Formats: sequence, structure tokens, C-alpha cells
Amino acid sequence: MLLVVGQIGKPHGIRGEVSVVVRTDEPEDRFVPGSVFVTEVPRDRRVSTGPAAVSGVTFEVPKQLVLESIRWHQGRGIAVFENIHDRNVAEELRGVFLQVDSDELTPPDDPDEFHDHQLVGLRVESADGTVHGSVERIEHAPSSDLIVLKKTGGGTALIPFVSAMVPTVDVAGGRIVVDLPEGLLDL
Repeated sequence: MLLVVGQIGKPHGIRGEVSVVVRTDEPEDRFVPGSVFVTEVPRDRRVSTGPAAVSGVTFEVPKQLVLESIRWHQGRGIAVFENIHDRNVAEELRGVFLQVDSDELTPPDDPDEFHDHQLVGLRVESADGTVHGSVERIEHAPSSDLIVLKKTGGGTALIPFVSAMVPTVDVAGGRIVVDLPEGLLDL
């Protein structure tokens, strides 16, 4: 399974550098020179996803990008990828997701820490066994992470991923136990 660890932002300078919005808790492990990322062009990207004419040569977003170097500036990475040495080419990468294979990830050391892909699909239930649905995805909001619940009756709901509301995560058992305030799932 491929996991998004970053997204390419706007070009920085004229030599092919791009800003990278990091979407991983371990950027120092993921973004090292020589790292290989599988690319995905988002469907809603405003920049053309098709071939672009750059200096008379057709350019398509490569299937993989290899990181040459990275430096950190104001919480974002400024990255150089192999064979991307021009601002015009760097502009064509804007919005592209950088992904790694989940098999390449080391498990977290903390037993209360999980990779997002481990939680997707888990059954969400109350302590009394009432099933509310399953985890569709995890949203990373500024104040706390949110479980996006695919409700059994249809629709979705957001559950703050905090210990007061999510006391138990049982990955091996395929379930998450929640203790929710009344009405939260009705919003």
C-alpha cells in the first residue's frame, strides 16, 4: 500500500528547487538524499496534468522521483530532485503527492502510536459493543488528529483521536473502542 508522506508545492528559485509540505511524523527518516518516492498526480490539480512543453521538449511527471538534497526553511522542505533542474519543470511538479510503500516502514516504537494505514478499515464500536461503522481515513488537523468514520447507516462523522474519546485501539483485533459524548455522531 502506498502512503503519502509529502506534497510538492511551488517552485523555489530558478534552479528546480521545490517546496515540500511534509505529511509524515518522521521527515528526518523519509526525506534523506537518495530517497525514492512514487508520484501521484492529484485529480483536482489546477496545473495541467498532461505533457508540458519545456524548452521544446515534452515533459510528463515521472513515476518516481529521487531526492538529491533537502534543506528546511520555515517548517517546509526545500527539495531538489534528480533531473529537475529548471523552474519551469519544477512548476509542472506542483501538487504532486510523494508516496512510499508501507512495507518499507518500520513499526512505531510507542505502543500507542499507529501508522494511518493500520487504522483504515478497523471497526469502530462503543464499549457496550454497539458498532458505529469503520475507519475511512485519518485527517491530521492542527489541534488533533480526526478519525473519519464511515457510519453503518450511511454518511461520515469526525471523531477526535484523543484518549478521552478513543480509549482503546486494538489493531490485531480489528477494532477501535470509542467513548463518545451523546450526539457527536449526529452532527
